Formats: sequence, structure tokens, C-alpha cells
Amino acid sequence: MALGRNRRSNRNVDYWPGFVDALSTLLLAIMFLLTVFVIGQFILTREISGKDEVLNRLNSQIAELTQLLALERSNSQDANDQIAALQASLASAVAEKSRLQQLLDEGAGASDAAEARIGELSEDLEAERQLSARAQSQIALLNQQISALRAQLAAVEEALEVSEAKDKASQARIADLGRRLNVALAQKVQELNRYRSDFFGRLRQILSDRENIRIVGDRFVFQSEVLFPSGSDELNTAGREELSKLASALLEIAPEIPDDINWVLRVDGHTDDVPIRAGGQFADNWELSTARANSVVRYLISQGVPAKRLVAAGFAEYQPIAEGNSPEARAQNRRIEFKLTER
Repeated sequence: MALGRNRRSNRNVDYWPGFVDALSTLLLAIMFLLTVFVIGQFILTREISGKDEVLNRLNSQIAELTQLLALERSNSQDANDQIAALQASLASAVAEKSRLQQLLDEGAGASDAAEARIGELSEDLEAERQLSARAQSQIALLNQQISALRAQLAAVEEALEVSEAKDKASQARIADLGRRLNVALAQKVQELNRYRSDFFGRLRQILSDRENIRIVGDRFVFQSEVLFPSGSDELNTAGREELSKLASALLEIAPEIPDDINWVLRVDGHTDDVPIRAGGQFADNWELSTARANSVVRYLISQGVPAKRLVAAGFAEYQPIAEGNSPEARAQNRRIEFKLTER
């Protein structure tokens, strides 16, 4: 008996490793996309921060040069004040010399004292002249330094203007690229809308304006009762006939759509708000709406529609087109919608 039980247990297939592998692969793909996004964000941030660092460095140099220029101007003002004081002292000495010369002329007895005083004043005058010459040399040196600082400041301002001009040019190019992209996208949308109108027009002719098949906005709507029995995702005979007509119209218009328009036909499943009965085939309206959309997509593929041009989605009861709980409103909400859109 134990041998029999072992044989039965060996027949059970363990699906868990396959599920873990699939989940691991999906997680690695998501991590790879996040890594690419973070690297791109990092490169863009470095480029922007590099420009900010250059501007900050230039502003810092300008501030330092401005401080040096202010300091040199202060030193130049001090030297000018000193020269003015020396010139005043020189004028006073000359006046004193003149007064003493007059005294010398007026009294011979005071000539020796006058000569001595004149000698002292001459020495003071020579010292003042030497101080004045040194001050003039300092002023000339300060003027040279101020000229050099002004040249450096002009070079920094020119570099800053060039950087600002490059930044403005870059912004202008970015704005122009954005405008071109918006124009191209608008043209593609308009072109796809034209083919969508042609597709819907041909469907109107093929399906002969049936009451349970209609156009709502930019979507072609089939009531669920046309395609499926109640509570089922298996297409009925009438539903297959209608979908065959739709597939024929889609295959007819597909070659006319340019290759650069990446279009898809989205199939949306919708239900009413009545809960699924417990113990049935489906757990809830989500599963029913998704299963019906998948059934339609599989049938269209069997009719020759390329699988890459089809998308299936289930919305359960959460996208109603009719409000209320009346039988008429619920009947309108049980539907399959087809939308020709760009992927």
C-alpha cells in the first residue's frame, strides 16, 4: 500500500518552481528598467550640476575680484590723502622759508639763526619730496594692479556671457525639439483618427446598423448578448459571425495604415453590477469580463488578425455607460467595446 501511495504522489506535478522562475524573471526585468532610469537620471543630474558648479565658481571669482578692486581703491585713496598732506606740508615749508628770507634781509643779526632754520627746512623739504616720490610709485603700482583686475573681471564677465548664451541656445533647441515632437504626435493622432473613421464606417455598412451594435464616442460597442450566452465566455454562433465581419473589415483597412503608426485594436470586456453566483465558473465580474475579452481576441487571431495588433482588457462593472440598476441600464453596461488606438 505504501508503494501505491508513493506512485500516486509522484504523479503530482509541482508547479511552484516554474512560478518562482517566472516571478524572478519579471522582477529582474523591472530592476533592469529601474536601473536604466536611475542611470539616465544620474547622468542628467550630473550635467545640470556641472553647469551650476561652473556658474557658482565664476560668481565666486567675480566676488573675489570685486573685493580686491575695492581694497585697491581704498589703498589708492589713502595714498592720495597722504600726497595731499605732503603737498600741504611742502607749501607750509616754502612759506616759512620765504618768511625767514625776509627776516634775513631785514636784520643781519639774525642771519645765522635764519640760515640754520633754512637748512632744517631744506632737509625737511627733501624728506617730504622723497616721501612724495615713494607715494607716486605706490600709486602707479596700484593703478597697474587695478588695470589687471579690471582685465580679469572683463574676461570673467565675457566667459559668463558666453556660458549664458550657450545655455539659452540649448534651451531654444530643447523647446524647438519639443514643438516638433508635439506637431508630429498631433499629425499621427489625426492620421490614426482618419483610419479609425474609415474602419467604423465600413463596420456600419457590414453590420447594417443593428440596435445591439452601435458606436459610442470613439468605440464600437457590441452588447454581450450578441456574442455570449449569459454568464459564459464561450462565443455563440451569431457572435462568431459578427466577429468574422469585424475581422474582415480590420484586415481590409490594415494594409492602408502606414507602418510608422503603431496601432492596436483594444478589446474591452464590461459587465453589469450583478455579483457572480457563488460556485460558478468565474469568481467575480473581473474574471468574466477579462475572459470574454480574451475569447474575442483569440477568435480574431483565428480569423487572421495579427496578434501584435490586439489587446484584451477587463473592466468588470466599474466603467458603466448607463447609470442606474434598471434592466435596460444593466443590459447596456454588459458589452464588448472595440477601440482602434495607437500603442
